[in-house]
Amino acid sequence: MQEEIVKLAKEKGIKYVHLQFMDILGQVKSVMIPSELLEKALSEGIVFDGSSIVGYATIDESDMRAVPDPQTFQVLPDDDRSATIICDVYSSDGKRFEGDPRYVLQRVLEKASKLGFGFYTGPEFEFFLLKIKDGKTILEPNDYAGYFDYGPIDQGEKVRMEIIGLLSTMGYNPEAAHHEVSPGQHEIDLRYDYALKIADRILTLKAMIKRVSLRHGLYATFMPKPIFGINGTGMHVHQSLLSEDSGENMFYDPSGKWELSEIALRYIAGLLAHAEEMTAVLNSWVNSYKRLVPGYEAPVYISWANRNRSALIRVPAGRKAKTRLELRNPDPAGNPYLQFAVMLAAGLDGIERKMEPPEPVEQNIFAMSEEERRKMRIKSLPESLGEALHHFSRSELMRNTLGEHLFSHFLHVKRKEWEEYRAQVTQWEIENLLPIL
Repeated sequence: MQEEIVKLAKEKGIKYVHLQFMDILGQVKSVMIPSELLEKALSEGIVFDGSSIVGYATIDESDMRAVPDPQTFQVLPDDDRSATIICDVYSSDGKRFEGDPRYVLQRVLEKASKLGFGFYTGPEFEFFLLKIKDGKTILEPNDYAGYFDYGPIDQGEKVRMEIIGLLSTMGYNPEAAHHEVSPGQHEIDLRYDYALKIADRILTLKAMIKRVSLRHGLYATFMPKPIFGINGTGMHVHQSLLSEDSGENMFYDPSGKWELSEIALRYIAGLLAHAEEMTAVLNSWVNSYKRLVPGYEAPVYISWANRNRSALIRVPAGRKAKTRLELRNPDPAGNPYLQFAVMLAAGLDGIERKMEPPEPVEQNIFAMSEEERRKMRIKSLPESLGEALHHFSRSELMRNTLGEHLFSHFLHVKRKEWEEYRAQVTQWEIENLLPIL
């Protein structure tokens, strides 16, 4: 396959290749090489300083090697001189690096495979487009349209159209693109596929959205809640388990309650049981918790439903091959490899331990009183990164899923972020407390 890639690069006139991977926070990292070195990179990888990548290594163990995965080679249709390829990260001893987020997901996928399952996901990827003035990003959306609005073509619509076209050219088969609820908020839906492939595509999509937006004079941000008073940005993740032998959807059972299989119900139970402890990964920034508040359609309460969009987990109407569940609290600012890994680990734990979910809650939970929620035993998601890290730090499932290296580094980096954030004096405090205290 390496020879085919080198040949394709020559045929397409590729001049530069971006070797890419992600740090533990979800930031795309890249090393650009001339195409003449592609063959050598494919066979040997490239050495880089791991101590300069957040959560990777300390100075005394910094030498690492990024080894391209040939199956991820992709010519960039909006730059006919460039291509990308996603890398697996190795330590200096030649072994897979335990702190590589892609490796974390691969390990959990391998566990699922041994149980006979393939994990498939379909994310709804949201982002804001902000204006740029005098070369600087300003906190002003590029439009004031609303959900599914269609009108005169502006820069935002042009951005969506260009991204959909590029993704189609790359064979990603995007499902849809549309304006979201908030001003300047947009959504790109990726076609359902194997979770590793989708995580790789999110890496590519993040970079593409940034690049295309800048070409149109706009700044794209995946910050969950950049603007107060409007809905924040999420990444609802549709997911299901397929049989590795037959390709059959293992969540569907025509004779089951709600036409859901025992496997599906136990998977849901696992997600609910571990919801608090995996929130730190699914919502990994201090700003993530500005989105997870009542009143803005984001999930706050730990429950599941078949129709109710106020629940954390929703089972959409489709059945048979379309049977799936939708986890609604993840956001696009995090690391998709880690997000998918902890979701799958939680669901598999529910299956292995034969957990039973509570009854679905079809009422509007936002309209319930605290007493009503207490009677129904509906708990809340963590209200801050600090609270989320408390649950995360005590979780054996999270520790075992991420591995000791990444677990401890993630906890260290995020605790530091939380401590720095909570020591700040905000403008709200100045405006509301200074005059009376």
